[in-house]
Amino acid sequence: MEDKEINLKDIRVRMAPSPTGWLHIGTARTALFNYLTAKHYGGKFILRIEDTDLERSSKEYEEDIIKGLKWLGITWDEGPDVGGDYGPYRQTERTALYRKYLQQLLDEDKAYYCFCTPDELEAQKQESLARGEQPKYSGKCGRLDKEIVQKNLDEGKESVIRFRMPQTIVKFKDLIRGEVKADLNLVGDIIIAKNLDTPLYNFAVVVDDTLMKITHVIRGEDHLSNTPKQMAIAAALGFDSPVFAHLPLILGPDRSKMSKRHGTVSIKDYQEEGYLPPALVNFIAMLGWHPSDNRELYDLEALIKEFSIERLQKSGAIFNVQKLDWFNLQYFKSLNPQTLIEPAVKSLVDNHLIEVNPDKVSYSISGSQRVIDLNYITGAIALERSRLAKISDFSSIAEYLFKDDLNYSPELLRWHNAPWQEVILALNYAVDIISALNLDTYDYTTLQKVFNDFVDSKAPYNQDKGLLFWPLRVALSGKESSPTPAEIIMVLGKTESLKRLESARNLILPLII
Repeated sequence: MEDKEINLKDIRVRMAPSPTGWLHIGTARTALFNYLTAKHYGGKFILRIEDTDLERSSKEYEEDIIKGLKWLGITWDEGPDVGGDYGPYRQTERTALYRKYLQQLLDEDKAYYCFCTPDELEAQKQESLARGEQPKYSGKCGRLDKEIVQKNLDEGKESVIRFRMPQTIVKFKDLIRGEVKADLNLVGDIIIAKNLDTPLYNFAVVVDDTLMKITHVIRGEDHLSNTPKQMAIAAALGFDSPVFAHLPLILGPDRSKMSKRHGTVSIKDYQEEGYLPPALVNFIAMLGWHPSDNRELYDLEALIKEFSIERLQKSGAIFNVQKLDWFNLQYFKSLNPQTLIEPAVKSLVDNHLIEVNPDKVSYSISGSQRVIDLNYITGAIALERSRLAKISDFSSIAEYLFKDDLNYSPELLRWHNAPWQEVILALNYAVDIISALNLDTYDYTTLQKVFNDFVDSKAPYNQDKGLLFWPLRVALSGKESSPTPAEIIMVLGKTESLKRLESARNLILPLII
């Protein structure tokens, strides 16, 4: 798609989800690509709710779709909640329009009532298979006399409306896949409505796209087989078909279509797990699309400027949750810790690490007398933010800051199998250093300088800093990998830091005596 081929002010794209489930990651990606196309070319993006599946559709799912897209920052120019010149924007509110065009096809003998029972249809299918042919409807009811059709209708005989599929080969240019051909001789007469008031997808979408003046349909490749059928219906109604672009599927790690068995698929779940909207948008934009350079981090504004359909790939895009975590981590680093306090507290409470005190402003470490406040939690967030892929990870990564019993092996305190006496000595030095300080007058940089000055001036630490810093860090965190001792001390405070050092010394003493 080149700019010169498009009348920028007239381009109109749409997202038309069915409210039969929670907003899916694939639906969100399709919405994003439509949104980016509209914004890049200066056109319009329309949201249409395809809710003709009355048994499976629900208002709850529709609200989830709208909320989820807005949470991602994807908005529309026309839709069920904002109106527009071509509404209504819910299919259940467009029944009169569908009836008009269904009746037109019936009157022109381009569609007909079919009265075949399920048993008859199954028999036809088995006959086709027995002949080694691809099953398709035989067209039996399309040859009924008008008098018989009317008699059946008057008697209330169950029926559907079928479209007389033209026996031809359809060709169209897909903006992603190039030229596509389909032999409609193999399709048969498809059902387009249960009755005049209940259209099915392939019919309703043609009417809607035409009346809403949709110029480009950008959707998943799972709809590719529907396109020739919809083009045939459009031609029968005297409509022009839009330009089509069929996106590659999102694939799981095993290269099969992304589904629940691969993990989280709904936007609602990603939101609850603590992923950030810009990270998720950035990630799904890269599922099947690549920019002109090696840059990876794009906010919506940058995506709008850079996006083009020409850079969409034909092959399926592999969903890599580790890559999503990486994107989320990049955006997490830029957040103000204050914005993370509420979800962090929830994570800590849900995982029984802290309890809310009656005063509603302080917290107790579960099973302990230690009381902390929001400043402590904010410090913990700032300390561990660089290692957080999502806020729901906070309670597990920062757990050591919210426990009294760290429960680690004494062996972890030893740096390169140092003698226990050297470990005790290092801890004693650390206790002396911290005890002599008024931490209220220090920040990380100045506290780190105190420790650096000490190790630089005293052997053997000036030859191997790990002899001091390793046991100190383990005593404070109980972990093999954690932030620096100075950073941890600034969060824990003097009293708790000294308490942990004393616990470490008590853990070692029995091994020396």
